[in-house]
Formats: sequence, C-alpha cells, structure tokens
Amino acid sequence: MVESIARVKHIRVTPQKARRVVALIKGKQAQEALAILKFAPQSASEPIYKLVASAVANARVKADKDGEFLDEQDLYVRNAYVDEGTTLKRFQPRAQGRAFQIKKRTSHITIELATPVVDGEAGSATATKTKKASK
Repeated sequence: MVESIARVKHIRVTPQKARRVVALIKGKQAQEALAILKFAPQSASEPIYKLVASAVANARVKADKDGEFLDEQDLYVRNAYVDEGTTLKRFQPRAQGRAFQIKKRTSHITIELATPVVDGEAGSATATKTKKASK
C-alpha cells in the first residue's frame, strides 16, 4: 500500500471557499479528481489541482524508493482537509476619518492519497492491531 501526503500552507484562498472545492474530490480516484478540478469554475480549484498532482508525484517517488509497484490509476483521495491559516489584516479608509478592517484569510490545505488495501495486507494489519489490543 502506497501512501502520500501533500500540503500547501499560507495560500491566499479563504478556507470556506477551499472547503467547497475539496469536498468535490474526497474519496475519488486521483485521476478523476484532477479532471474534476481542471474544469471546476472556482478559483480555489487551481492550487488544489497542483496539490493533487504533487501528491501523485510524491506517491510515485515513494513507490520507486521502496521498490513497490505503483499504478497511478489505483490512487484515491483518502483524506483531504482545509485548515485556517494566518489572517492578514488590512484597513480600508472610510468617511470622517474612520477605518474598516479587511481580513484577508489564508488556508493550509492537506491532501492524502493512498492505494486500496489488498486482502493479504489487510489480514496482516488487523492481526498486528489485535496483538497490540490484547496486551
């Protein structure tokens, strides 16, 4: 089983808008997610597209390093979430010497890709968990 993670931090997209786009790709195949993001009209889809492509490349490199076979068609988006980053605070001048605060929000986006668990691997993983639980 190959797993990979890609993160981008302090990206100038509001978390609320990024979460709408991330919800479109959760649980989908990686190639299908890239196709969805390529044609999504939201502005947040471009950085998320790049992030998914980076996660696919990370999985490829990790599989080569470990000597495992990786078919990129098997990768799926196991988990994807958006956290709130730092907020840039700016001021807009208003009438009579007042100033209104403008909050320019940033996001931390994380994408986790994985290949499905093969039956042989699943058995060994559950056996290990039951041994730890019984101790």
